[in-house]
Amino acid sequence: MLLVPASHRLAGKESITLDDFADEPLVRYAEAAYDAFWRIGPRPDGRPAPDGPLVETHADKLEAVAGGRALALAPAGGGNSAVRRDLTAIPVAGIEPCTVVIATRAGERGHLVTAFRESARAASHRSRF
Repeated sequence: MLLVPASHRLAGKESITLDDFADEPLVRYAEAAYDAFWRIGPRPDGRPAPDGPLVETHADKLEAVAGGRALALAPAGGGNSAVRRDLTAIPVAGIEPCTVVIATRAGERGHLVTAFRESARAASHRSRF
């Protein structure tokens, strides 16, 4: 999903492609591999994403997007715009979904671990298109 301000030119689109926002700045992250993953680096055409502000927290990312300083890619079903009326999330076609794995100790049966597994399983089914 691409997070954009609610007033952005792409807001309201049913779906977009990487080309639709290729020249727009994306937030940056301090860790290189994390940054490359969330900025789709390198891009299929070899160009880097234009640099937006460096963000350290999820709240920083949301504020940068809401303030119009950058856009941000985010997981589908992540709830990034659900509680903020100044943001909208748009599905991005052509970006391969990633696999999420939950690992626990063998035989772990604690209440919190079980609840987390169930919550993650339910969220993964809700986020499919």
